[in-house]
Amino acid sequence: MSTDFSIRPVGIPAPAQIVTTSNTAANDAVQTDLPASQTVAAGDAAAPARNDLPSNENVSRQVVFDQAAASFVFQVLNEKTDAVVNQFPDEAMLRRRAYFHAQDLKSEPSRPLNTDLSA
Repeated sequence: MSTDFSIRPVGIPAPAQIVTTSNTAANDAVQTDLPASQTVAAGDAAAPARNDLPSNENVSRQVVFDQAAASFVFQVLNEKTDAVVNQFPDEAMLRRRAYFHAQDLKSEPSRPLNTDLSA
């Protein structure tokens, strides 16, 4: 096995046609002046955006094993109403996993329950 390695082009590269576009629409456009009530200002860069849940004392977290889907489900619950606030994986993913798990169980060959371990 040799240690030299080289990359050589195969064939002639296809010529790329340069297309110039006319910006007549941009040049003929009317400049828009909006009233102050309809303008949008840039957000404050000093306040970073957060993607976590608010620190409410009304939420609890739990982990449940879904037997049909054969996977763990992580849930955030509202303690007052026991409603699910957030869940991973979501319901659609759990249904897909349950379907594929049932298909896997159906396709397994039947095997004897008792196995003789003596030889």
